[in-house]
Amino acid sequence: APPLSSVLTGRALAAHRKPGSRKINLHKRPKHMFGCRKNERKYYITTPIFYVNASPHLGHLYSAVIADCLHRYKLLQGFNSKFSTGTDEHGLKIQQAAEAAGKDPLAFCTDVSGRFKHLFNSCSVSYTDYIRTTERRHCRAVEHFWSVLWNKGLIYKGCYEGWYSTQDESFLTPSQVGDAVDSLGKEIKISLESGHKVEWMKEENYMFRLSAFRSQLLDWLKGNPLAVQPEHFYQAVLQWLQNDLPDLSVSRQRTRLQWGISVPNDPEQTIYVWLDALVNYLTVAGYPDNHDQWWSAAHHIVGKDILKFHAIYWPAFLLGAGLPLPQTIFVHSHWTAEGKKMSKSLGNVVDPLQRSQIFTTDGMRYFLLRQGVPDSDCDYTDHKVIKLLNAELADSLGGLLNRCTAPALNPAQIYPSFCPQAFPREQGGRAVIEDYHMLDAVKNLPVVVEQHFESMHVYKALEAITACVRQTNGFVQRHTPWKLDKRNSADQRWLDTIIHVSFECLRIYGTLLQPIVPELSNKLLSRLGVPLSNRSWASLNFLPRYQGSDCPFEGNTLGPDSGVLFCRLENPNEDKEKTKKVKSQ
Repeated sequence: APPLSSVLTGRALAAHRKPGSRKINLHKRPKHMFGCRKNERKYYITTPIFYVNASPHLGHLYSAVIADCLHRYKLLQGFNSKFSTGTDEHGLKIQQAAEAAGKDPLAFCTDVSGRFKHLFNSCSVSYTDYIRTTERRHCRAVEHFWSVLWNKGLIYKGCYEGWYSTQDESFLTPSQVGDAVDSLGKEIKISLESGHKVEWMKEENYMFRLSAFRSQLLDWLKGNPLAVQPEHFYQAVLQWLQNDLPDLSVSRQRTRLQWGISVPNDPEQTIYVWLDALVNYLTVAGYPDNHDQWWSAAHHIVGKDILKFHAIYWPAFLLGAGLPLPQTIFVHSHWTAEGKKMSKSLGNVVDPLQRSQIFTTDGMRYFLLRQGVPDSDCDYTDHKVIKLLNAELADSLGGLLNRCTAPALNPAQIYPSFCPQAFPREQGGRAVIEDYHMLDAVKNLPVVVEQHFESMHVYKALEAITACVRQTNGFVQRHTPWKLDKRNSADQRWLDTIIHVSFECLRIYGTLLQPIVPELSNKLLSRLGVPLSNRSWASLNFLPRYQGSDCPFEGNTLGPDSGVLFCRLENPNEDKEKTKKVKSQ
């Protein structure tokens, strides 16, 4: 084999091409390899497939909830959306974890994979496909993908010598490795990125010609500045590509790694876990038989720790196979607990299933999407969850709905009429300047939310919605409808108008919040009597009576009162502190 970092010439490729395989010219690639024409009606969103060496944690749920939010949002817009998640079940780490547990590897994987599935089902993660890398359909896709790369001369037999992290299932360059001391005081080498121990490895295996794709990856990124988002991570990938890319080992000797997919026509080698895992996105799209339609609409959600695999290795594999690259790679940061990295040794790992049972499914979804900032790590505490949910869901949004649907203000329990004379388009009625500002904000809200959803800044979308909810509460508080004289016809018309405007605001908020808090949104819209057919993105026509059009809900009966929209949460730790104080007294 030529040097691992060499840029291949046509002659070098020919020397390593399997007899009878098709010639590939790396400098004349089809245009579709750098993205595809946008398919307006299909959308394909993926989470990473999660490694089953341990139970799911908060970061796993965060990835899944982001993807679920975008999937639900696209469905509201009328897209045919596919959403995949699942588990990565091959590799040395799984093999070792299964041995330590005294279990057969597949039984071990099935158990842990089931925990992920249970968490996602419990948290309203509405995936359309749950993929496991131990499935036959996936093994078939991986074998085919490998054969395509092999037939194009992009995989060759070579010798890998260097650092390897079993914990990360990752090969590292010398610059990615540093010195450290383990718990016993022994000097060790670690990955500078993850902190995990690395070991020197030398073995004969198969190599992928990653070095040949550096210029194409740069062309792709520079031609598609939104290919990796947010911008911070896009720049990080560009920086990585300033250096030469060494060829990548894509197999392990079977004697070291039995738990994985065998290299086609070479049972003594096992396919590298990351090549295996990344192909899952194609498997779900239907590869190798009928994948074009879905694959042309692919978007990935990934954590920052696996960015290199998704933004360098994966696009290079795809370029080599002659397949389009993903439309977007959305990257998010990690969660800490009370300012510290979560770890079993510190005992601060947050159990997402337990917390979703305490704070409700929608409560946890709302907190993660409201507080999660993709650019930087976010900190979790129970106190933050309680404070945020009480303020924004229980008090602000729930209080507004409860106040406006109360029998004291709305004894007929209907969607009341709007009076154009009380709230004219030009000032002069009973509305004041702040009310007009509120109408403008709510009218523009769907466009603002859409922009933030498209860039995965869901927290900004929620900031905008919350600001409008506050304005609507201010509108009701300012005009004190409970003080109006219902015996006076002008007062009654103004009271109905206040409630009608508030209902219209609530309808917009409920519709926009469906991807984030589906159960709570359904409860809100059902209370307003909004039928299922009027809950799509196309129904976000705010206050049509103000524009001189008919309102389809005016005069309709409200849905039954099913209680408080979101119950206020109590801090269990505060109760314990109160008990201690009482006992001490």
